[in-house]
Amino acid sequence: QVQPVESGGGSVQAGGSLRLSCRASRSILSTFWATDFSWYRQSPGKQRELVAGISTGGSTNYADFVKGRFTISKDNAKKTVYLQMNGLEPEDTAVYYCNAKYSGNHYWGQGTQVTVSP
Repeated sequence: QVQPVESGGGSVQAGGSLRLSCRASRSILSTFWATDFSWYRQSPGKQRELVAGISTGGSTNYADFVKGRFTISKDNAKKTVYLQMNGLEPEDTAVYYCNAKYSGNHYWGQGTQVTVSP
């Protein structure tokens, strides 16, 4: 019921870039410092998969298929998490979801569509 909000999706040509933003919900705002954030994606016919994650301490991890191309970061003052996506490929086409984990609960955004054309 309580959801983060993603933005920044769109359609780009292969090789292009997009920056996704995840704005923390009201409930997350008060505990942003104790919240882990991740970006997932799901394309038609495939299971949702982890793209990148960032811990409360700022440590990051990435799926192999995006290493060197995507960067996850967060602004603690703005309480916003970002996913900078460079060198986009058609295979990156998917709905991208922001996940916030706090106190054992997962909060999912509605998702934002990313479409990469050849």
